[in-house]
Amino acid sequence: MNIAESPLSWLRARRDKAGKPLINDVQFVAGEKLRTDYERSMLVGRVTSNWDASATVGRSSRNTAADLSDSAYAARQRFHKALDSVGPELAGILVQICCLSAGIEQAERLLGLPQRSGKAVLGLALTGLARHYGLLRDGARVASGRTSHWGLPDYRPGIAALEDA
Repeated sequence: MNIAESPLSWLRARRDKAGKPLINDVQFVAGEKLRTDYERSMLVGRVTSNWDASATVGRSSRNTAADLSDSAYAARQRFHKALDSVGPELAGILVQICCLSAGIEQAERLLGLPQRSGKAVLGLALTGLARHYGLLRDGARVASGRTSHWGLPDYRPGIAALEDA
């Protein structure tokens, strides 16, 4: 796919009323990474006939696991893991826009979203995707994935608090 024809490129080039891009560079990179994994995973249907002799000998050529190369299989796993990380509510708009190159309005109709909500939903989905890919510095989690303490940034526990524990 030509990146210039991508809906993400279009959104990145457009500005809102405040002059900010509709999607930022980090969101764009995350969406393109998902699209690349989608294309490499061989989830895209064939446009032409398959003339391989092996495809005609008693088995289908439907991109089964046995037909996938190691790199295509790894890309498929990365693709599904990325979609799982954003959840089913946001995965649909990512697939429609990043992978299938649907426009915002078309994706809104297909997914049953309210009119003019697609950009906001896509922004949330791309931010979640960027977090999954480790592209965001803010929002870093504790290694266990749980919050261990709530406090102000300059909070330091006193010795008495440690003795009580």
